[in-house]
Amino acid sequence: MAERVIPLVAHRPAARQVAIPAQPQPPAGLLQDTLARPLRDLRISVTDRCNFRCSYCMPKEVFDKNYPYLPHASLLSFEEITRLARQFVAHGVRKIRLTGGEPLLRKNIEVLIEQLAALRTPEGQPLDLTLTTNGSLLARKAASLKAAGLQRVTVSLDGLDDVVFRRMNDVDFPVAEVLAGIDAAKAAGLGPIKVNMVVKRGTNEHEIVPMARHFRGTGHVLRFIEYMDVGATNGWRMDEVLPSAEVVRLIDRELPLVPLEAAAPGETAQRWAYADGSGEVGVISSVTQAFCGDCNRARLSTEGQLYLCLFASQGHDLRALLRGDATDEQIAAAIAGIWQGRTDRYSQLRGLQAPDSSAPGPRRVEMSYIGG
Repeated sequence: MAERVIPLVAHRPAARQVAIPAQPQPPAGLLQDTLARPLRDLRISVTDRCNFRCSYCMPKEVFDKNYPYLPHASLLSFEEITRLARQFVAHGVRKIRLTGGEPLLRKNIEVLIEQLAALRTPEGQPLDLTLTTNGSLLARKAASLKAAGLQRVTVSLDGLDDVVFRRMNDVDFPVAEVLAGIDAAKAAGLGPIKVNMVVKRGTNEHEIVPMARHFRGTGHVLRFIEYMDVGATNGWRMDEVLPSAEVVRLIDRELPLVPLEAAAPGETAQRWAYADGSGEVGVISSVTQAFCGDCNRARLSTEGQLYLCLFASQGHDLRALLRGDATDEQIAAAIAGIWQGRTDRYSQLRGLQAPDSSAPGPRRVEMSYIGG
């Protein structure tokens, strides 16, 4: 096996300056990009910090005690986040997901959740407000998150075997505490709960069937995610990707599955139900089966940079507008101009490359900076 080399590079590329249209047009509730993809989903990173050091996201070799995290003054305040979110909702966003880093490390996150939960679509409907977490703080915070207005949580969990799990999170955190967090979230009414497992060949693929057996019949939706080439620090290699089709075969051999239709346009997961009616699983095939064609997601970094793709190499600086003298109407118009010019389809283009292609591309932003 080839030696792993993790490049030490700047992980927060400079953002583009955002132009304000000379004659701003008011939002009409539907914003489409160059490929006619609507803007429906906004993922907001609230911190670049995490208490885990998973090798596929924040490897300890890079994110050590000397790593230069963003100073607090650089982060968007809760009021700034809510102000931006309001403009996105006016353009058609119906779902907001809070991410990180680990979002529960952001102090008083419940205050932000209360502010976002109060937003309404142009039709007067509440948003689908959810949060992705590693589960380490969920047991103590589930009730307060629900009380603040959070609707659902997604928990990252890469295995049930405690030795495997401690090795993957690389901070010796026990799996039992994450499972306790999932139980607390269910008791608080933060459901349906989704559980995401990143599958890395040679590391945790033997945990696929045990995970399926454990969560079958619980009402939780287990999803398996292909190990992705996000950023520049995780040492990604194609030979460590276990295709989702193989994941489905492994489960189906033990627990027969039948395919389900997508629940909503732009959904990233292919859904499968247990043939006996005891629940469902999903697979997210961002490497082997690109879903760029109906991607309706934008990502806002913790310091206010707007990214149009998980694999983007550059963002758009909305913080400069917030902290300048731009009006809400001008910010909304700037967001419209950015999305209407969107052409991103990284995974599709990667799939068109020759299998042995090694041509370097532009440096991509880290998952820990804009969330998954």
